[in-house]
Amino acid sequence: MLAHRPSSSARGLHHVALLSSDVERTIQFYQDLLEFPLTEIIENRDYKGSSHFFFDIGNGNLLAFFDFPGLDLGPYQEVLGGLHHIAISVDPATWERLRGKMEMAGVPHQIESGASIYFKDPDGARLELLADHLGEMYGARVL
Repeated sequence: MLAHRPSSSARGLHHVALLSSDVERTIQFYQDLLEFPLTEIIENRDYKGSSHFFFDIGNGNLLAFFDFPGLDLGPYQEVLGGLHHIAISVDPATWERLRGKMEMAGVPHQIESGASIYFKDPDGARLELLADHLGEMYGARVL
């Protein structure tokens, strides 16, 4: 790390794009279970008949998905150089509520350090709900 950290050239994360094998199931999981509002569904400009859809994950950030009907992309695989997990900050009361909703829905999950819930979405992408503020990790400032 530099002694004096310069300002970032970026304004923030616009969106992370994942793949969805079933648009309706993905919407039910992210909007209904995790309470991330669906904001838009548009046609994917790169693949006719494919959808590009977005969920609001707070602070002006989006979680996006593509579906590719007719293509057999196979199951999600965690590979070196690929996505490991997406960590999303929620306040502690929301963390508790969403943990309860996951338990009621039978979503397998793992709790770490009393502040992180790790689980997988319906297509196998690993997610983390973190009860720390943005810029903190387990109470320590990282930004």
